[in-house]
Amino acid sequence: MTAPASKDSFGARGTLTVGDASYEVFRLSAVDGAERLPYSLKILLENLLRTEDGANITADHVRALASWDPSADPDTEIQFTPARVIMQDFTGVPCVVDLATMREAVTQLGGDPAKVNPLAPAELVIDHSVIADIFGRPDAFERNVDLEYERNRERYQFLRWGQSAFDEFKVVPPGTGIVHQVNIEHLARVVMVRNGIAYPDTVVGTDSHTTMVNGIGVLGWGVGGHRGRGRHAVP
Repeated sequence: MTAPASKDSFGARGTLTVGDASYEVFRLSAVDGAERLPYSLKILLENLLRTEDGANITADHVRALASWDPSADPDTEIQFTPARVIMQDFTGVPCVVDLATMREAVTQLGGDPAKVNPLAPAELVIDHSVIADIFGRPDAFERNVDLEYERNRERYQFLRWGQSAFDEFKVVPPGTGIVHQVNIEHLARVVMVRNGIAYPDTVVGTDSHTTMVNGIGVLGWGVGGHRGRGRHAVP
C-alpha cells in the first residue's frame, strides 16, 4: 500500500536528476519561511508537503509549521508519517499476528487478503531471546544460535512466513546483533526511495535507543521501549 498522491498546494513537487536516474522530490523552497527552520523541522515540513491529502494533512498544517516561532507555545497539531518502522521481537511478533488475523478476516469477507500489508516498510529485529547456554569455547556463538532456533522453531517459521507474505516486511534473525547496538544504523537508508519518490529517511522504533540514528542524519523516535534492566537503569 502507498499513501495517496500529495495535493501539492504549494507547487513543491519537482524532479531531481542523479546520474541517469530521476526522482520526484518536494522542494522546501516553495514554502515561505522554510529556509529559517532548523534541520529537524525541515524534515517534518517535507513530510507534510509529500503527504498532504487535504483531510488529515492540509495546507494550513504546512503554513503552521513554516511559521514556527521558537518562543511561542505550540498551538497547532501536525501529522507525521514515518518513512519506516523498526520493531523488536517482543513487540513485532504481535503485529505480525494482527496482520495475519486481518488477512484471514478479509478472506472470510470475500476480499483480497494480499491487500493487507504494512503501510510503510517495517523491519523486525530478533534480539532479546538468545541465551548464553555455552561459553568459553570456540563454537559457543554458533551453538547458542542453534539452540535458539531449536527452542523457538515455530515462532521463527511464522516470522519467515510473514517476511514472504507481506510487502516490505523483513526479519533480522537472531545472532546478527541487538537492535540498538548494531541494527538501528545498519538498517537506516538516510534517503528513502519508493515508487519513484526520494525523501528523507525517518523512523519510529519500539526500542528506547532508536534516537541514536539521529547521529547519521535520520530523524528517529523511540516509542514504548524497555526500561528497568540493568544496562538501561538511570540513577
